[in-house]
Amino acid sequence: MTVEPISADIAGPITAFLAERTKVDVPPDQDLFASGLVSSIFAMELIVHLEQTFDIAITGSDLRLDHFRTVDRMTGLVTRLRAGA
Repeated sequence: MTVEPISADIAGPITAFLAERTKVDVPPDQDLFASGLVSSIFAMELIVHLEQTFDIAITGSDLRLDHFRTVDRMTGLVTRLRAGA
């Protein structure tokens, strides 16, 4: 999957945060939960990080674990929420 430039601006900080916290380079399509890198508790930290980094609010139906499974999915979520702001 090719990453659009604007998506790279979003995926980069997400990937850097994950690498810093997990000490692992995470491919954009790796399932973070299935691989055991991320727990549901850490997902809450991801939500806070995304909200603060990208100035968005993640609420309601957007608070599904599926939105946080991969860097690609988080990038899509942030892109969609920023477009709707």
